[in-house]
Amino acid sequence: MSTEAQALPLAGLRVVEFTHMVMGPTCGMILADLGAEVIKVEPLAGDNTRRLLGSGAGFFGLFNRNKKSLAVDVKDPRGREIVLKLVAGADVFSENFKGGTMDRLGFGHEALSRLNPRLVYVSHKGFLPGPYEHRTALDEVVQMMGGLAYMTGPEGRPLRAGASVNDIMGGMFGAIGALAALAAREKTGRGQEVQSALFENNVFLVAQHMMQFAVTGHAAAPMPSRISAWALYDVFTVLGGEQIFLAAVSDGQWAAMCKEFGFDDLKADARLASNNARVQAREWLLPLLRERFAGHPAAELAARFERVGLPYAPITRPQDLFDDPHLAATGGLAPVTLPADASGAGSPVDTRVALLPLTLDGERLPLRTSPPALGEHTESLLRGLGYSAGEIAQLREDAVVSGTPDKQPR
Repeated sequence: MSTEAQALPLAGLRVVEFTHMVMGPTCGMILADLGAEVIKVEPLAGDNTRRLLGSGAGFFGLFNRNKKSLAVDVKDPRGREIVLKLVAGADVFSENFKGGTMDRLGFGHEALSRLNPRLVYVSHKGFLPGPYEHRTALDEVVQMMGGLAYMTGPEGRPLRAGASVNDIMGGMFGAIGALAALAAREKTGRGQEVQSALFENNVFLVAQHMMQFAVTGHAAAPMPSRISAWALYDVFTVLGGEQIFLAAVSDGQWAAMCKEFGFDDLKADARLASNNARVQAREWLLPLLRERFAGHPAAELAARFERVGLPYAPITRPQDLFDDPHLAATGGLAPVTLPADASGAGSPVDTRVALLPLTLDGERLPLRTSPPALGEHTESLLRGLGYSAGEIAQLREDAVVSGTPDKQPR
């Protein structure tokens, strides 16, 4: 283990994961970024996520960095034995397959906890146990049934959020649960089962709107037609057709904006004396502000809003973030090489990847290794379990395991 890895908070912990897509891999990515050794168990053909196109093309490259890949046929008794040997010395087991899959393979919670009573077992599912648990869930499914798509789209046009919010947050809560269970193990000496679910995660996301109804008695309107809590809090189309988000969310910010742009008439208007009064005046106030801002370039508005401390934002596309000066200056993007079998290009791809959005002692958590090629660590892991070179060769010949020969860490 490198000195850099030894310094991380979860150094020395071993995680075995049976995961695919986004939710489960996110959990493992977080634990890996924090320093755990995360072993991704893949079928001989590889995680299907390696081959996704379109909106799924970035899944494997993002959510599987800092991990090791073991390619093994777990339907073969010898393959199952390899996994069980890994689990016997592991701290965490993480999975996100359909209910019953792990039990059929002999890797259910009950079986693995008998093998290793200290094991923390993390399951990522569509629903926590209850009437819905038999259903097949996707991020989009729970967004529709959990109120998020209703809140995102305009009236009558439910729209999923533009990222895998429940998958990613569901994996994040799985990681939080794993950390809590590991802390509890320090007191009890025993592991426990942790469950995280897409639907319940989505409910947590919209809970603020549930509370709004409880407090006011009025249903929350979808975001495009909501009654804003602030008068100036919107996207403006300005000179040359550019767009920019501008906001003033306090009386002090309103006064600063009026002073900066010479809106003395608005500052003196008694109908606009408080935030709540300005909200009630939005119907005539916003068109007036749109007219006054329309002749300014977006860059000028951004500079003037920043100068006086007002919230603003350019309308940015995801690919534009590769050139974001703040991310460049703060090390928020790390160089990464995507393996040929997961790049979609048939050859390795050099790019940059977003790191976890936190610092520890002022430092970002590093990218130690790029996402692994399929079976890249099979041989070294088998040697670590005590398999001889001859035994490994036989397992390869019998198609129980696969992977590239050992090589220096990337």
